[in-house]
Amino acid sequence: MSEQFSIGTKCVQAGYRPGNGEPRQIPIIQSTTFKYDTSEDMGKLFDLEASGYFYTRLQNPTNDYVAAKIAALEGGTAGMLTSSGQAANFFALFNICQCGDHIVSSSSIYGGTFNLIAVTMAKMGITVTFVSPDCSEDELEAAFQENTKAVFGETIANPALTVLDIEKFAQAAHRHGVPLIVDNTFPTPVNCRPIEWGADIVTHSTTKYMDGHGAGVGGAIVDSGKFDWMAHADKFPGLTTPDESYHGITYAEKFGLEGAFITKATAQLMRDFGSIQSPQNAFLLNLGLESLHVRMPRHVENGLACAEFLQKQPKVEFVNYPGLPGNAYYEIAQKYMPNGGCGVVSFELKGGRPAAEAFMKELRLAAIETHVADARTCCLNPATSTHRQMNDEQLAAAGIPAGMIRLSCGLEDKADLIADLTNALNAIG
Repeated sequence: MSEQFSIGTKCVQAGYRPGNGEPRQIPIIQSTTFKYDTSEDMGKLFDLEASGYFYTRLQNPTNDYVAAKIAALEGGTAGMLTSSGQAANFFALFNICQCGDHIVSSSSIYGGTFNLIAVTMAKMGITVTFVSPDCSEDELEAAFQENTKAVFGETIANPALTVLDIEKFAQAAHRHGVPLIVDNTFPTPVNCRPIEWGADIVTHSTTKYMDGHGAGVGGAIVDSGKFDWMAHADKFPGLTTPDESYHGITYAEKFGLEGAFITKATAQLMRDFGSIQSPQNAFLLNLGLESLHVRMPRHVENGLACAEFLQKQPKVEFVNYPGLPGNAYYEIAQKYMPNGGCGVVSFELKGGRPAAEAFMKELRLAAIETHVADARTCCLNPATSTHRQMNDEQLAAAGIPAGMIRLSCGLEDKADLIADLTNALNAIG
């Protein structure tokens, strides 16, 4: 869809344009396989000489329609759906990294992603240097090695709510001839488009705001189409030299800047790992995307209202919300997300873990869940749930005190949310 259209119009109409007499809504192609008249016809697909579908483990039309919409929202040239946000981040990194390579990553990221990079990928021989999102230019430069292949960070970190200086990290990555990969799950492209600030690859857990209703797990990867793989051919042989597992194709030559990354991720990683999003989930995701531009302002409104309320309460030790004036990330949040970031607020109660436990037991509207970024308000204590694989030192480095509460403000009336918080605060001795 043309860039002349607004983000709201793209949320509703990008990715799929029905022809005469075709379904108005994206059809669910609930089929594992696709039939062809001749072996030659199918052979062209396996040789990547023709576009089409042969097995849903690799690609499915429903998924591709929705991926195209997300790519349009982010301002990218190609996209793909994955089975989860974790799969999206793994694919985005592993598509250009192999045994013996190195990653530079912000230390302030989701606990599951931290473990993916620091533990699981380390078992594959891929090492990482974590840096603070607030690191100086010199500290960031010092993190790079000769074998560095990518830089990774989150626009708004989950749950620390640090804000990545995208331009700073992009410039450092590009000085070293590697791409910046940004997980843009929390702000979504409605509130921030990292590609416009220098990011090369954008990932999402579509399970969160994009779906918005807790209906389907999923992930997405979008390629900006701007990183010149051939200019750094020695660093990225998987893209710039023949792939003998796929008939000797050189992805960067055959598919150019706009298509090489996603084509390789599909032909190699989706083929071998099969982390496909189901067509049914993709259909549900598209329904969420159609209202994303309407929902995000309400999430931001509720998040700010709850943050302002909590900031005034004597039983609250601190409140962390980038949209609050005085927050350490307020100025940089205004730069990258002038319309607000998300509806997630983190705070710590005076009294630590016991106070947090008492508070959470008295909540009535806010449910205790591992989920976040949903139409319904929910909360959790990250140290005992999503980040429990991290030790106290790692938690501190990620900006997540052990007694912190993450509150994800949904679409309810903000007065009701504040009343719920008030009731829970009154239960603390």
